[in-house]
Amino acid sequence: MGFSCMLSYLASAQSYFFMSKRQSENPELARVQQLTERNEGWKRFGPYLSERQWGTVREDYSEHSNAWGHISHDMSRSYAYRWGEDGIAGFSDNKQTICLALSLWNENDPILKERLFGLSNPEGNHGEDVKELYYYLDATPSHSYMKMLYKYPHKAFPYRDIVQENRARGKKETEYELMDTGVFDDDEYFDVVIEYAKADEDDILMQVTVYNRGENAAPVHVLPTCWFRNTWSWGYDDYVPQLRSDDDHNVVVDYQGTPNHYITYQGEPKLLFCNNETNWQRFDPDADTHPFPKDAIHRYVVSGEQDVVDPALMGTKVALYYQQTVPAGESWSVKVRFSPQASPSGKFEKIMDQRKTEADLFYDHLQAGVKNDDLRLIQRQAYAGMLWTKQFYYYDVDKWLKGDPSMPELPTHRKQGRNHTWRHLVNRNIISMPDKWEYPWYAAWDLAFHCVPLARLDPEFAKRQLLLMLREYYMHPNGQIPAYEWNFSDVNPPVHAWGAWQVYSIDKQTKGEGDIEFLAKVFHKLLMNFTWWVNQKDSVGNNLFEGGFLGLDNIGVFDRSHNVPNGGYLEQADATAWMAMYCLNMLRIALEIAQTRSYYQEMASKFFEHFLAIASAMFNIGKENVDLWDDIDQFYYDVVHPPGQPGHVLKVRSIVGIIPLFAVEVLDPEILKKLPDFTRRLQWVLKNRPEQGSLISRWYEPGRGETRMLSLVRVHRLKCILRRMLSEDEFLSSFGIRGLSKYHAEHPYEYKVGHHTYSVAYLPGESDSGMFGGNSNWRGPIWFPINFLIIESLQKFHHYYGNTLRVEFPSGSGQFLTLDKIAEQLSGRLVSIFTQQADGDRAFTGSNLKFQDSHFKDNLLFYEYFHGDSGKGLGASHQTGWTGLVSELIHLLNS
Repeated sequence: MGFSCMLSYLASAQSYFFMSKRQSENPELARVQQLTERNEGWKRFGPYLSERQWGTVREDYSEHSNAWGHISHDMSRSYAYRWGEDGIAGFSDNKQTICLALSLWNENDPILKERLFGLSNPEGNHGEDVKELYYYLDATPSHSYMKMLYKYPHKAFPYRDIVQENRARGKKETEYELMDTGVFDDDEYFDVVIEYAKADEDDILMQVTVYNRGENAAPVHVLPTCWFRNTWSWGYDDYVPQLRSDDDHNVVVDYQGTPNHYITYQGEPKLLFCNNETNWQRFDPDADTHPFPKDAIHRYVVSGEQDVVDPALMGTKVALYYQQTVPAGESWSVKVRFSPQASPSGKFEKIMDQRKTEADLFYDHLQAGVKNDDLRLIQRQAYAGMLWTKQFYYYDVDKWLKGDPSMPELPTHRKQGRNHTWRHLVNRNIISMPDKWEYPWYAAWDLAFHCVPLARLDPEFAKRQLLLMLREYYMHPNGQIPAYEWNFSDVNPPVHAWGAWQVYSIDKQTKGEGDIEFLAKVFHKLLMNFTWWVNQKDSVGNNLFEGGFLGLDNIGVFDRSHNVPNGGYLEQADATAWMAMYCLNMLRIALEIAQTRSYYQEMASKFFEHFLAIASAMFNIGKENVDLWDDIDQFYYDVVHPPGQPGHVLKVRSIVGIIPLFAVEVLDPEILKKLPDFTRRLQWVLKNRPEQGSLISRWYEPGRGETRMLSLVRVHRLKCILRRMLSEDEFLSSFGIRGLSKYHAEHPYEYKVGHHTYSVAYLPGESDSGMFGGNSNWRGPIWFPINFLIIESLQKFHHYYGNTLRVEFPSGSGQFLTLDKIAEQLSGRLVSIFTQQADGDRAFTGSNLKFQDSHFKDNLLFYEYFHGDSGKGLGASHQTGWTGLVSELIHLLNS
């Protein structure tokens, strides 16, 4: 063995020794390193229930596609779902066959609290929204330990008040939240902490601890509930599983083809059995219905109907019914275990404590560089949210369109209705959701951002998520990636390649070597998607792209997801920039693969030249188009082309004009030396196509060689964009970069078409528009994914320019910083949305002082977006998908 080989062997042996030592000392880390991409073993059971199955497209069998109206929150307790289940702090297996969740009653509510309440889209003045207070406090990637907090008032839950007040408010008014109703003002509420711990892969402990925060004793009813998802009523398989009480006072969980499980418990709860079947008589008194239907437990507990549960103590749904009056300031616990053994081994408390300790060890390792306790708290809860918002998502579009054999025949026009061009699509997987109440369905571009923090926690799961969207039963045969269930054909920004590169890089950094097989799989499938974009979204063939709303919703002067008013087409600065970024992401991936598979150099050259073609169009080289770059304003804008008229620049100063910064890639001399074929092609372009070669920035460093930068913006345009972006009178907020320039607060932009005037004004908070249901507003708030990409782009520009380029920050301040320092400043502003200030406040909570209370202040919510001036959280309140990126910012600031 040669000397270098010996050193390599010793280094590998030492690395293996320390890894083995870390695994033995850190069991959860060991489990993560042993987990495969599939949700099996330790991940077979997890928090896979939705928090809202009602009001979804999947459950919509109405004649006219009224998803929000077909099954309401009120109906949901009596209606057996077709495609999934929901519950509070839900746990299930990876196909959602058997489900666990929590129900509660305070003796004042009109209904059993079995699921989280919220407004449907037509009910809310700003669209759908959950109206509950709950927090994801802790979680491990294997789901060996999970912790959630639900805040439950002693008083009657204000269902009617919330509905009526929100209905009465207009678009220009704020939403009416649960905290606004006053039910928490006098501290008359319970903190209900739900914890899960696994003794083994399928041995699950559930502990519910109720803390009475009030000054008076209060009664509470706690019902840990177990049930089977209804798989037998639809005409495919009539096997009905069973839950039943045995002679040892356990509940036997009997499912065909699997060994029995047992639900064991402490104390003496009353066992309430019924069946996961629709109570048809609730909707039609003359209808036949199944004995002991789904809502029987609600009726027994709340209405006192004694004969509605099965006296034979069997069924497909069971609740363990506990009652207790909790003294003021004290707590009470319920302990339940789901196990393969009727008499499981191991003391409950010891197992629970052990898994908590292992969770602490895992995060001590993951957060080694983060010394500030508050930042550790923020990051850990962000990670917890990422892990709690996994969901089993089931949707077979062909079956859904046709209807099921045992159900009434559906209208024939349904077969040509929503998503009818996606009949191939069969989703039956665990997927990271944007928010399991607000968005209990995947959104493909959201998912790319989710996978960045997920790669820190569980890289194999992150890879699986990205590959899933590219599988033949997800991706359309034409190459389009499905957007989301309301319209799979909608167009999201093409960030999948970016997400794959991020996950690959994080995984490589952690393990010391990259997963080239993963990268190659992604690359092959993305070739199809890239071709779809080129064929479908460049209608004129001039490398200036359209694409529609591209996830930016209300950012435009009119709804970009629909046709241009009075015809014509729209050339979009953001769509074109996204495609340039896509080219560079594919180029970077191809260059990485080419280092071990040299023939990928040809693919690298292909995307290199495609980028140059798009950049040429953006720079208007050799063209007669209206330029997307406005020399007067020194900013990028969309251009509308009405029929038979010259193009018209839409001068809306929005993130549309900032997105061109994202198309930047730096090629270091080291990688060019490794790839001679690609380098020769690059040099040929420089020599033979000088107009395109001028788009490639070059920096010579003695002793190292030439560094090349590919970017849509040269240094002059970069400075111009940054001058606006970093101005506190325009885009720069104390909490990040706004979605729309504050300039438009005093200067709304107007565009006239015939007798109609379209306008855009700066709105830092809720939308005053009905577009996209009225709950989407990019006209001013701060949005984490775009800010994250801005920060990354600044870091890339700094990698090329180094300390030679300094920019005024903020604009007009006289203070000049390098771009990496500006990236740090922006990261710090985003993180400050969550950090506790000297007065005890956290910006995301707004002005309500109750959130500074000791039982609130350390419980965090990760909102969809944030008020452009105050940093207050807006939109979906548990958007720990892309807002979970704050965990990555904390990591990068402290590494």
